[in-house]
Amino acid sequence: MTGPSAPLYRPWSLADVVDDLHAGRTTIAQVWSHSQSRIGSSEGDVAAWVVHAPPDEIAGHVGVLGGIPMGVKDIIDVAGLPTKCGTQLYATRGPADSDAAVVRAWRSAGAVPAGKTVSTEFAFFSPGPTGNPAAPSHTPGGSSSGSAASVAAGQVPLALGSQTAGSVTRPASYCGVAAMVMTRGRHSTAGVTGLSQSLDSHGIYTAQVRDLACAWSAFAGQDVLPPARPRVLLWKATELGVVEHSMTQAVERVGRTIAASGAEVTTCTVAEDIADATAAHAVVMAYEAALERRALFDDMDRISDPLAALLRRGASTTTADYYAACDVIADSRERIVRLFDDIDVIVGPAAPGPAPKGLAATGDPVLSRAWQAWGLPVVTVPGMTDAHGLPLGIQVIGAPNAESTLLAGASWISHTIAAQVSE
Repeated sequence: MTGPSAPLYRPWSLADVVDDLHAGRTTIAQVWSHSQSRIGSSEGDVAAWVVHAPPDEIAGHVGVLGGIPMGVKDIIDVAGLPTKCGTQLYATRGPADSDAAVVRAWRSAGAVPAGKTVSTEFAFFSPGPTGNPAAPSHTPGGSSSGSAASVAAGQVPLALGSQTAGSVTRPASYCGVAAMVMTRGRHSTAGVTGLSQSLDSHGIYTAQVRDLACAWSAFAGQDVLPPARPRVLLWKATELGVVEHSMTQAVERVGRTIAASGAEVTTCTVAEDIADATAAHAVVMAYEAALERRALFDDMDRISDPLAALLRRGASTTTADYYAACDVIADSRERIVRLFDDIDVIVGPAAPGPAPKGLAATGDPVLSRAWQAWGLPVVTVPGMTDAHGLPLGIQVIGAPNAESTLLAGASWISHTIAAQVSE
């Protein structure tokens, strides 16, 4: 297996761009020219952007990333651009007055918004027009559809997403790119149109895991540990009953390969906690979405059926059931966090299988629900494929606020996978 061969699939390495800029092998003007050229040649097929809006002035940007172009999911405010949230309700919305807090932070790191990328409606299930560069005629996933596709197509080397259930991890798996979900609460969500206050997290997309490390180092101002052989708990997700044979084979193959390469691998023993937290997540998400987006009850005939169903389900959930679900998450989180006393990362499937065919739906986020409920950081490692060459992402989960350790382990796993598939 050598990875997707679709002509639109051409991820662009952030780490290489930054190295070339710092070494004087390219200029920021040339980087932006390449980005705009790639958008021009591929956007008709990919449809990743709500608006492409390169800045009037591209020179003079400070920060480690040197002014590189960045996609921003269209639920995240960018000054001067409207935040339309993938809904007809905001079709004529005016521009945001200021950047979201996370956009300001990325600007400080040297990234510059190139425009707004397509989101599903209010970051839920109803898809936009975006295609999958790695698997034409298959969904790119959601809700961060445009950000994942823009990176997979090589239109930008970095894009921002958000995750409430599986909105970053699943699109990365489907589109064959790397992604990271930050520890929930690691950075302010001010200026982001959220869906569930206790579940929403920031995420980023890049070509490979080493590019995530480059991005995180610039954003967080932390040194990222070099790739290190991790202690791994292998999770096959059999308790959820959704994983397809091709993904099961991929996870088992990764487990065998990293063990043969020297990783310490143990088998998951917390299936019951994962199943319980997965169910509890759905309760919490619906209840909080009905509160967060309560204004939409006046426009139920103008929003998508999936979003309307979520809001109705949340409104019908009792407060007692909501708090019971919160208790399940809190109790099981304590046990999960204690696992990291003896392991570095948990490794498992990032999605049930390859991207489903068609653009009418965005796939199932169930494999991310528990980790999102617990607020843990997650990296999606690309490189595996099914028998038809469709991407299969591997999910690597870390301890809270341990992104550097997570990236070190995920980098080592990424290198191991790359060596395996090249054989």
